[in-house]
Amino acid sequence: MDRFAHLEWPFFEPRHAELARAAERWAVENLFYAHDEDEDSVCRHLVKGLGAAGFLAHCAPEDSRFDVRSLALLREVFAFHSGLADFALTMQGLGSGPIVLAGSEAQKRRYVARAAKGEAIAAFALSEPEAGSDAAALSTRALPDGPHYVLDGAKTWISNGGIADFYVVFARTGDEGTKGISAFVVDADAPGLSIEERIEIVAPHPMATLRFEGCRVPRASLLGQEGEGFKLAMRTLDIFRTGVAAAALGFARRALAEALLRARQRKMFGQQLADFQTTQGKLADMATGIDAAALLAYRAAWLRDVKEKRVTREAAMAKMQATEAAQQIVDAAVQICGGLGVKRGHPVERLYREVRALRIYEGATEVQKLIIARDLLKEAG
Repeated sequence: MDRFAHLEWPFFEPRHAELARAAERWAVENLFYAHDEDEDSVCRHLVKGLGAAGFLAHCAPEDSRFDVRSLALLREVFAFHSGLADFALTMQGLGSGPIVLAGSEAQKRRYVARAAKGEAIAAFALSEPEAGSDAAALSTRALPDGPHYVLDGAKTWISNGGIADFYVVFARTGDEGTKGISAFVVDADAPGLSIEERIEIVAPHPMATLRFEGCRVPRASLLGQEGEGFKLAMRTLDIFRTGVAAAALGFARRALAEALLRARQRKMFGQQLADFQTTQGKLADMATGIDAAALLAYRAAWLRDVKEKRVTREAAMAKMQATEAAQQIVDAAVQICGGLGVKRGHPVERLYREVRALRIYEGATEVQKLIIARDLLKEAG
């Protein structure tokens, strides 16, 4: 089974195939260790390795030009091999993306260049205890005070929390709903910023709750203009949401590969597991789900890259379909693998833990449905 057959689709250019195969070679040589033991040190090592290999330059482009197809292909390849590698790659992009889009030249030189080289770990701090899916409900405040802003509040579910060198923080500078939200880049050692709690989740990766108590940052830390933070967050998510679909594809392709391997190896009642029609039906559904999700994901990436279209609806469709399909595909792989599928450390067991969060972060499935429906209704007039 050729995992890269889709690179012949008209969505891609020859350079994309070259990038995907280069990433695959690097992954085979470097990601045999990169699972969930001591996730902090593994992620630090991954960021340095991905930066040295040049892959992070696609997530944090110093020329400010994102190629979503490249981002998506890298996520698909790395997710196939290691959920933590996919995590390390995408968080460098999500955490530095707002600076790429709205930062000053000085901010880009200080943060984006280091993130692209793997010399600094980035984080995106939007969610709060009472503002997750409803990001506009955030209450962290940033009040001007002479040459500074003073931040007070909490951020939670922050990936790379505790190991990041800098955070892009979204805080309220006004009371006008989404128009009162601004974005700031805050160094991890800023006085008044502390790690309140490290959060352990089902598929371990660095995550924390941040606390801001009289955290003073220079006015030069503001990204873009006051009041543009919410739009900046949404612009960033529009770029990287397609990548969530691609990561789901990587997980799903690995699940199918493991299921095919087990189905051909397992002897039952005088024949192979693969000989049973029930097994064949599962495999057919898995493969079809993967292709359907891939078409949606790479359509969204192509529309943004080539047609330069706003792809909020298409990215939401891709994210929803790919993550929901991947959950079902991984579950089917566990069923085919039987006892091995729930043995700690087996690839399918890891996938079962890793895939679940994809249906929640960067907008839960239910939120994606709202985005799609509202866009349809708006178009219908």
